[in-house]
Amino acid sequence: MQKRTQREENPFPFSDSNKRYHTYEYYLRRTFGGKCVKIPLNGGFTCPNRDGRCGYGGCIFCSGQGSGDFALSPDLSLAEQYRAEREKLSAKWDTARCIPYFQPFTNTYAPVERLRTLWNEALALPDVVGMNVATRADCLPDDVVDLLAEFSERTVLTLELGLQTIHDKTAKAIGRGYPLSVFADAWARLREKAPCVRLGVHLIFGLIGENDEMIGQTVQYVARLSPEEVKFHSLYVVKNTKMAQIYENGGYFPLSRDQYTDLVVCAIEHLPPQTVVARLTGDSAETELLAPLWGLKKREILNEIDKKFYARKTYQGKLYSL
Repeated sequence: MQKRTQREENPFPFSDSNKRYHTYEYYLRRTFGGKCVKIPLNGGFTCPNRDGRCGYGGCIFCSGQGSGDFALSPDLSLAEQYRAEREKLSAKWDTARCIPYFQPFTNTYAPVERLRTLWNEALALPDVVGMNVATRADCLPDDVVDLLAEFSERTVLTLELGLQTIHDKTAKAIGRGYPLSVFADAWARLREKAPCVRLGVHLIFGLIGENDEMIGQTVQYVARLSPEEVKFHSLYVVKNTKMAQIYENGGYFPLSRDQYTDLVVCAIEHLPPQTVVARLTGDSAETELLAPLWGLKKREILNEIDKKFYARKTYQGKLYSL
């Protein structure tokens, strides 16, 4: 009798491969009919914890590019950035379906008329099928939420919120600049006033002072929200950041790859099956990363996560409960 493949044995319903979680690729194919590429765009924004509204210098782990290390200069027009990024990606991805992604810094931190102009420009670019906007929960006043609702009627709009942790003590230590109550208020207003917006949440594992129990509490909180997307990152130590100073002075020890992949598998077990896992690990420029260096071997990380799902006979949502 021929042995069944991992794909044939996969108990997870939102998959057509051996992946035991709701991959972004699966979502894209089911939503848009095929492979899509995200095109990072730099709208020339800043952040409230950089310009003095709630602090200076940004979160302690954030690079000088506002976590958009692969985006181009805002001195280029959106059309120029878009064209250059598509050309760069064309050797890897052959697709006519593109999603502009406003990534660096805080992309709702501007008057609504400026946002409207930028978003209209992005949607007018060729072969666009949706749009992603990364932001902070403290930069979502009611007029911006109304604008998001308006654009969500025109395209598949995903709003990515950098929560990282639910623990206010940690949030203060990393310089996030706002408490959990601000995130909760923004989430409730978005769900009420902009119900067609897809909401994503960014989480970071390995933050200073956090243990597995605290990480689990954050995951449980997010799972109860039933977001459309979740992105997981390990805490990266990048050159020329406050985090780099702490690390170089012996004040921080990164998670091992085994620890991180264990945490990711456990977290995904607790997520709703419908939630898309949009990222399992972050990206950092090789020349800028200080630690953990295993973070540069993305394929090995993904393979290890797949192996752990299979070995433990588990899958996304197995431990999910409201």
